[in-house]
Amino acid sequence: MFPVAGCWRRMVVAAVALLVFDAQRPLAAQELDPRSYAATPVGVRFVLSALGYSSGAVLVDPTAPISDVRATIYSVAVGLGGTFALLGRWASIAVIVPYGWMEASGNIEETRQSVDRSGLTDMRLRLAMNIVGGDALTPQEFAKRPPATVVGASLAIAIPTGQYYADKLVNLGTNRWAFKPEMGVSYPRGPWTFEFYAGGWFFTQNSNFFGGRTKEQRPLLSLQSHVAYTFAPRLWLAGNATFYRGGRNVIDDAPSSVQQENSRVGLTLSVPVLRASALKLAWSTGAIQRLGGDFTTYTIAWQTSFMRR
Repeated sequence: MFPVAGCWRRMVVAAVALLVFDAQRPLAAQELDPRSYAATPVGVRFVLSALGYSSGAVLVDPTAPISDVRATIYSVAVGLGGTFALLGRWASIAVIVPYGWMEASGNIEETRQSVDRSGLTDMRLRLAMNIVGGDALTPQEFAKRPPATVVGASLAIAIPTGQYYADKLVNLGTNRWAFKPEMGVSYPRGPWTFEFYAGGWFFTQNSNFFGGRTKEQRPLLSLQSHVAYTFAPRLWLAGNATFYRGGRNVIDDAPSSVQQENSRVGLTLSVPVLRASALKLAWSTGAIQRLGGDFTTYTIAWQTSFMRR
């Protein structure tokens, strides 16, 4: 823990609170998720494993007495999910359980301080349903389906299962629930697929924040766009971009003077392996960063799918 006192401690609380929030994002693939609403048949089950590495700076208020805040995060995640029919429409459910290792450091005046953490991070649950162009089709019916525009909706939930200590500033868990409703459009045209998602994160209160404080966070708007090119079945490359704004922290009813207003870009490559597996490689980095984590992230994931008989 950073050994500071008085007003310096309050300033560091605000800086590290941003670090804690952004530390969760690399474990969730930086929310650059192409083909999240792409049409697939029902009855598909999948198992996922992923490794991630993120490193970079945490941009803080320049008036704060803390500077050169940097973090390195390693993560491993396992997940499972499947597709099914709901009211005649395509729907899916997935759950991801991540584990992380984090090292953070920063200068307080002329003194360099660092902290290490390892443990479970917050579990993620995602429910999705296609509203337009997403009929519930068997694999045989889906194979005959012509490509069509899909409009879908989803709800992502961050469950507070991560490691959390109320007497520490830096934690892997957030000790609060978070919900992200989202709408997405996927428009295929030949080998190209164009996608746009719009949503926002909404957070519950952390009433056991450091020093017996109460921490709240304002909603965080999230926009994504993706352009993917399919070379062959299950072999595709996507360019990704995201923008998020808001997320101002409020500690004991005292709001921060600044909010996040950042954008990221990235690439995702999916390569088929064997008959029912795929290897995904992803990279993303900050394009414009005003406040919060300016990370470069690399992810490698293995997904195996199978059909329910």
